[in-house]
Amino acid sequence: MLELSQITAGYGEFTALWDVSLRVDAGEAVAVVGPNGAGKTTLMRVISGLVTPRAGRLVFDSHDLTGRPAYAIVGRGIAHVPEGRRVFPALSVEDNLKMGAYLRAARRHHRESLEQVFTLFPVLAERRRQRAGTMSGGEQQMLAIGRALMSRPKLILLDEPSAGLAPVMVLRVFELVRRVRQEGYTILIVEQNVRQVLALVDRAYLLDVGKIRHEGRAADLADEAFVRKAYVGL
Repeated sequence: MLELSQITAGYGEFTALWDVSLRVDAGEAVAVVGPNGAGKTTLMRVISGLVTPRAGRLVFDSHDLTGRPAYAIVGRGIAHVPEGRRVFPALSVEDNLKMGAYLRAARRHHRESLEQVFTLFPVLAERRRQRAGTMSGGEQQMLAIGRALMSRPKLILLDEPSAGLAPVMVLRVFELVRRVRQEGYTILIVEQNVRQVLALVDRAYLLDVGKIRHEGRAADLADEAFVRKAYVGL
């Protein structure tokens, strides 16, 4: 479904990614793990069209999307849940969700998508008229994921969904991601909570200093001494 081939990208004279290649197959959940500054967020921004790669190729669903603008990539079925949630604090929960369905194709199914999100996350239905800025961090993350689902995506990008949350909320967010995956969505997740994310996904890539250092089945990576020591804390 998604394939990155030898992607190099950065900002100005700084290079954040060097010859990065990865793939995500339909129906998979795949993680990219690594320390701060490894290039994980840049990778997500390349996929969603917010950063144009200097070299390499991005193919999604048999379409070459290399260098395409962000709106075109959303239109192809990729939804990006950014780090920090980025909800509209002054808008209601329901209005935030409506913002996710701005594409013409998504607008046609707005009511159906809204009911799906409310079924998946009942608390959002209960608080549909509450201002998003008054919600907890975990609830805002739920809202950000729900907003992404409103675009009816084929692939969901989750950038550090547990960042900045209390430990009890981290567990709740991973349960939300598990619930979304059970609905059949394909997921690419960037995350520093390695122990939790490797228990959730099928495969994982280890990104360090802008390069892929390891890749494989999640269970196999969790057993590697280097990964355990550097990223799981064992």
